[in-house]
This record gives sequence, C-alpha cells and structure tokens, in this order.
Amino acid sequence: MSIPKEPRQLMINLMYLVLTALLALNVSAEVMNAFKVIDDSLVASNTTTDKALDEQQAALNNLLQEESKAKFKPLGEGVSAIRAEVKAFNAYVEEIKDQLVDLSGDKNGVNDDGDYMYPDNPAKRIPKGKKNKDVTTRYLVLEGKGTELETKVRETTDKLVEIYSNTISQPENAKAFGFRKPNGAVDEEAVQKNIDAFRSNISLKIDDNWQEVAGEDKKSWAEFRFKQMPVISTLPLLTKFQTDAKNAEALAVGKLSELAGGKEIVFNQFFPVINAKKAYVIKGEPFEAEISLGAYSSDIPAANINLTVDGKRLPVGNDGKASYKVNTSSTGTKTINLSARVTNPLTMEVSDAKSTYQYEVGVRSATVAAEKMNVFYIGVENPVSVVVAGASSNEIKVSGSGVNIRKSGGSYIATGDRPGEATVTVSGGGLPATPFKFRVKRIPDPVARLSKSQGGAMGTGEFKAQGGVGAFLDNFDFDATCKIQGYTLTYVAKRQDPVESVNPGPRYSDKSNRLVSKAKPGDIYYFDNVKARCPGDKAGRTINSMVFKIK
Repeated sequence: MSIPKEPRQLMINLMYLVLTALLALNVSAEVMNAFKVIDDSLVASNTTTDKALDEQQAALNNLLQEESKAKFKPLGEGVSAIRAEVKAFNAYVEEIKDQLVDLSGDKNGVNDDGDYMYPDNPAKRIPKGKKNKDVTTRYLVLEGKGTELETKVRETTDKLVEIYSNTISQPENAKAFGFRKPNGAVDEEAVQKNIDAFRSNISLKIDDNWQEVAGEDKKSWAEFRFKQMPVISTLPLLTKFQTDAKNAEALAVGKLSELAGGKEIVFNQFFPVINAKKAYVIKGEPFEAEISLGAYSSDIPAANINLTVDGKRLPVGNDGKASYKVNTSSTGTKTINLSARVTNPLTMEVSDAKSTYQYEVGVRSATVAAEKMNVFYIGVENPVSVVVAGASSNEIKVSGSGVNIRKSGGSYIATGDRPGEATVTVSGGGLPATPFKFRVKRIPDPVARLSKSQGGAMGTGEFKAQGGVGAFLDNFDFDATCKIQGYTLTYVAKRQDPVESVNPGPRYSDKSNRLVSKAKPGDIYYFDNVKARCPGDKAGRTINSMVFKIK
C-alpha cells in the first residue's frame, strides 16, 4: 500500500489497516458491530467528498465560461469523463454490497428493510446476516464475483489514467496547460511526469504482492480478501474501494482544476475521525488511537487544525493526524468526546464539529467447545475449538484429564478410552489455568438391518438377495463403523418346527444360506442375540433383534 501525502487518504488507509488487523482477532459481537461504524464513517466521508467535488466542478465550469479561459475547455470535459467513470464503478460496487446484504437477509432480490435488524433505527440498522461467512465465500469466491471485482478495479484505474492522460497530452492542450518549452514546443517530459505522478498517487489498485502476504494456501486474490469473512466486515472493505475511487476522482479533479487556475479550498462538511488500534482491549492494556480530520483537502496546514479529546488539545502533525493514548484500569464501555476546529487558510473562515467514540474494555476469557457435540465419544477423534480472547494461538496451552488431547492444525483433537468425566484445561496469553468439564461416552448402539429394513414383511426375492446383517450408526456425526460379530438365525416354516443357525460374523454362513434359500410366503425368520462391536469397545454389545415374515 503506497503512503499518500493527503491527510484524508492516509486516514482512510490507516482505517483499512485497523480493519484488516481486527479480522485476524477473535472479537466480541460488540466489536463486530464496530465494523458498521467504520463503514458508516467511510460512506459519510464519500458523501462529503462528493459534495465538495460537485462544488469544485461547478466552480471550474464557471471559470471556463470566461473568454480568457476558453482554451481550458478540455479540462472540463476530462473532469466530467473521470467523474462518470468513478460513478459507474461505485454503482457496480454498491450492487455487490446490496447483493451480499440480501443474500444474507430475506433473499427477495432487493436490499430492503427485510434484510436488516431494527430497520427503523439508523443507530441499530445492521444486516440480519452480519455474521454470515458462507454468503461472502460463495458469492465472492466460489461464484467468481470477487475475481470480477479485481478485474473491475484494475480496468477502472487504467481508464482513469487513460482519461487523464488523453486530457493533458494532446499537443494543443499540453501547450495551453503550460507544458511547453521556451521555444514553444511541447514539453513531453513534463507531461509524462505529471501523468506518472497522477498514476502513482491513485489509491484505487490491487496490491500485486498479495500472494506474499496470503501464503500458498490462498489461490486467488478474492479468496485472500473474502473467504470466510463475515458480511458485516466485508461491507467496509467494499466501501473502501469506493472511497479509493472517490479519492482518485478528487485527485484528478484537483490536478485538472489547478491547470486552469481554478484551485481553491472548499469546506462543506467535515468531522473528526478516530482510528483505534483495538476497539476491544484487555484490562491493563493501553487504548491507542490516531485522530484525524475527516474532510478532503491537501492544503490545510497543521497549525490551522485544532483537535481535542475530552477538552484536551492534541499536537497535530503535518499529515493532519494526532496520536492519542490512555491507560485502562476498569472494565466496561468508555466514551471519548472529540472536537475539531479548522481555519480555512484562504478565507480564514473557522468551522467547528464534534463527535463521540465508544470502545469496550474487558478481561481475558477463554472458550472451549467440542465442534460436533457437547460430549467426547470413545473410539473416534473429537474436534475441539479453543479460543482465548486477546491472546495469540501460539501463546495458548491446552491439556486434558480423563481424555487425551493434541493439536491438529488450528484446532485440537480429543480422544477418550473410558466413560465418565473429562477436564480440558486452558492457560497462556495472560489467562490463568481455566478448567472446562466434558462428558465422555461410548458410541451409541448401532442398528441391525437387512438392507434398509429392521423387520416386518419382505418379499421372497428381496429377502433371498440379502447377504447378511449390517450394523448402522444412524444420525451419528462422526466417521465411525461398527461391525456385526454374530447372531442366531431361526427359520420357522409354515406348520414345521423351527430350525436354528448360530451365525458367526455379519455374512451368512453355509447353513444360514441354506435356510434363507428356502424362504417362501408365510415363512418367518428370527434374528436374535445380535452382537456388534464399535470403535472403542473392549467387547461386543447386544443390539436390536429382527423378525421378518415372507410375503
């Protein structure tokens, strides 16, 4: 990510870095909702920028009405073309955002009130599917919309550079705009430097080094950016592309206006913005943030910006930002009161604005959960998730009592060998040893069946086609197989004495096969003393009997 000179763009980039860092953490629902605050701030910033650009374009058009400025008419055409391109791109991104909100909401094809919680309350208006990761992964990664967005970003950037280049590089235009040598010829080197400077300062781009950051497990930029991302955190990422496009538009309009002598500083709305390193901090840790002015202008000197927090003035740097740091000694929600006063260096007009920011201070805690059920089963591997808020996974230590536990990738695997109670203890990362209790059970009894039937009437052909008895674990979430150890097959022909066959194993023995081959309508077959052995069993267990009447 390039480091721009404009305070507003630098502020936006820092917000993006903060957002990316937050996504790597296990955060609370309150912090998830903070992404909405970030998205709202970006949207408000874009609206403010758009209004300022409207005024700047109007001022340029008025300037070009003067007879002495007629030669600068191509500048107005270039501004219109660039603004139209950015408008089309932002509308495209808005459609993606609307689709995500609807797909994770009521799925009626439009972004409407049915997709939101508390639709009538702007402060609480949050997408119903804010935590949905499947929609973002399917729509942006698997279905290719993210790759399409990547292409659109590159194409839009190239198109903006093309429009800007064509506007100032035409020989007659270049001379009119002042790109000429003392002998009257076009100064092509100066033109190219101007174009290169515009290209290098455009923030709308795809980082070409994303693969180095993502690692080999991410196969595409879309997977790197959006896979398993909640909807609520994806929206500000998409809004940032709109913000980057709007910043590129502002950069182009500003540069083209300067060529016509139409440079001016316009203040319509502005607001103080706080960029916190964390919106949720652990008790005892410091709360750190950068505070900047949320309005676009690269011509505001630091001396003209007055930023305060809770009445205390902060030193402002040349980039328009101030640093803020305060220790946290108690838990709960904290509120910061912000104010900003800006003096326009051209008109000396003074403008004021205020806002508030809230953050949460908590204590370290841990969560341990069996990923499949609330118990550990003997004989199978039980996946376990372990999360410690505010701590790196490398700092976490996990041990088991009454169950063996080992790390497997980013999770853990628990295995038990006897029924009873087990304890999983978690520590590390500032968390004292914390025990979590679980029950250990053997695998549920399997069901004995012939094909899909546990007994009842069965046709002669179907019954004779069976090769033996199977044991089935219905509705069991683990990959486990139980085996039939044996059973007693009793054949009762109509008006005849029973004939019995003690059958070892699941498949019919020779004697059992002979009895089955005699099946005819009215005959009855009993399967008793059915024994099966499941993973973790030290001995076989008796399961259900079966009775079949041949029809």
